[in-house]
Amino acid sequence: MPPSPTTVLIVGSGPTGLTLAIDLARRAVDVTIIDKSPRFPRSSRAKGPNARSLEVLEDLGVVEEVLAAGSAPLPMRKYRGGVAIADADPFADMLPTPDSPYARPRMIAQWRLEEALRDRLATYGVRVGLGRELVGLVQDESSVTATLADGDEIGARYVVGCDGGHSAVRKLLGISFEGKTDETQMMVCGDVEAEGPDRGLWHQWFDEDGAVMLCPIPGTRSGWWFQAGPETDASGAPVPPSLESFQRLFAKHTGLPGELLSEATLLSTYRVNERMADRYRVGRAFLAGDAAHVHSIAGGLGMNTGIQDAYNLGWKLARVASGQADPALLDTYEEERLPVAADVLDLSAERLRATMEAIKEPGGGLDTAVTPRTGGPGDGYRWSSLARLGATPRLRAGDRAPDAPCRDASTGAPRRLFEAFAGPHFTLLGFGAGTAPALREASAAHDGELLAYGVDAGSASGRDNVRGTPGLADDEGHARSAYGVEPGQDVLFLIRPDNHVGLITPATDVRAVAEYLRAAALERA
Repeated sequence: MPPSPTTVLIVGSGPTGLTLAIDLARRAVDVTIIDKSPRFPRSSRAKGPNARSLEVLEDLGVVEEVLAAGSAPLPMRKYRGGVAIADADPFADMLPTPDSPYARPRMIAQWRLEEALRDRLATYGVRVGLGRELVGLVQDESSVTATLADGDEIGARYVVGCDGGHSAVRKLLGISFEGKTDETQMMVCGDVEAEGPDRGLWHQWFDEDGAVMLCPIPGTRSGWWFQAGPETDASGAPVPPSLESFQRLFAKHTGLPGELLSEATLLSTYRVNERMADRYRVGRAFLAGDAAHVHSIAGGLGMNTGIQDAYNLGWKLARVASGQADPALLDTYEEERLPVAADVLDLSAERLRATMEAIKEPGGGLDTAVTPRTGGPGDGYRWSSLARLGATPRLRAGDRAPDAPCRDASTGAPRRLFEAFAGPHFTLLGFGAGTAPALREASAAHDGELLAYGVDAGSASGRDNVRGTPGLADDEGHARSAYGVEPGQDVLFLIRPDNHVGLITPATDVRAVAEYLRAAALERA
């Protein structure tokens, strides 16, 4: 029997795989997503999306559900010898700004985030195939054939491995996963039911001979994330995680009765892994998320880097698969995301070292791992071949495109730039009345692929836009400020579908927009 056909096969249904599946499905790409697990995991491992991932989730249409189901990051209380000695709120100064609406990460159990993503994916008629383990992968110049453990085969034009640190896709492709595992840095982890500690705090007991960390799981009455240094037996070997072990560790470091912990599930032993694939693509097969990179949990960057991998790959894969772009566009996925993963690995390793030093002293805690770089919106892709020449005092090509509150110049209704960007299209912003001819020309030439908006300072000229699309009135000047446009300047900004700046050019250089779209994104060479 011939293999079941699909355009893109995604292996792995964690946050990375689900993000990619949604992004492809909303672009009308036929996608199949499978997972070897026989049931959806009730895992709360990652503590939630950071600011940039929240922007991605807004574009995918799930951010409101995630915000409602989660909670703001909590203040941290540090203890020594069972006594509270210091409080810290490393997120207190991370406040929303007009150009960055999600200043802080959102705490949410990973299973709940995955549930929200699966619900969104289901609106496109796509559901995860459970109990489908990949065991074989063969590709030629035009297709990939995946063999499953039950003997079934799936034929696809492309396959993406989003199947974690032990990725079957990566192993079948023969991609190396260089790095190290530090057996001396180990934690036992699990979800516990506990009564007693204040659920408005993230509790951290750090002693010279060990530690216990307890953080409430949002959306539960008595559920907590439990992390601790493991017990050791008489030979010095770590004791496997269990409720009884957790109770002993809890009593030892907190001075509270161990019986306050009544249940422990999703038990695991965590070792610090720092590894990265040496390439993200072999022919028609790609890696994303933990399949491509794993690193220290310091800073909470693992899941978020995977979500952002998927967001980078999705629009490129969709355009190539639909014949709108040359296959060379897919080379820019590794070009852009591999350096990001390398930087994340270095950053998380440095934050882990800093945290391990901090907790040696009373009052030190996990707040040391938090910096603007770990929680912020990201640095963009200035080095990319998709970042054409162009800059203002605030932005360069390749940077993340800022948000800004504006007003629909026709209706007067509030309309943010992120709302204008939302969807699978390119966006062309024209600051200044002199950009109107370029907006009209670009919109006419790329109808359906590009939306063009004139951004003005709140005057009637903001109504002058393309094909009836309302202009954006920048009454407070937040858009001009974020994009570094001076009064009287006429400047065009071409925004990629993943909300990064592709091109910055004066309005007089109308051809630059068409050349960028033709050469870099929309049309086959």
